Amino acid sequence: MKLLTILMLSAIAVGCGYGSHSTTPPMAGVTPTISMLVPASETHGTDFLLTVDGANFGSKAVVNFNGKAMATAWVNAGQVTTQIPGSAIMNAGVVPVTVTNPAVAGGGTYGGGGTSAATS
Repeated sequence: MKLLTILMLSAIAVGCGYGSHSTTPPMAGVTPTISMLVPASETHGTDFLLTVDGANFGSKAVVNFNGKAMATAWVNAGQVTTQIPGSAIMNAGVVPVTVTNPAVAGGGTYGGGGTSAATS
């Protein structure tokens, strides 16, 4: 009887979502962190899609590319994307990339400080 009770409670707990991972984005005010940029480098003057992987991205997170807020698409709490115009990279060098959630000053930064642009 005890075994049956434990099995029933386990089935109810699993059915109610206990133990499953939430896909709800973090609340505003949580500092995001960036673990990877894809692509990590790009040729200057070329439009490209930048995918930012990390953690704690709110549903209204904004990618800042070289200090400029970009139109950002939220994929999930660990990924956002943005279209970078070729005019945003005019010379070779490192470009700072950050992600900010609303109501978070400063935001998260990529471990390498940004993405580099290669000239051709």
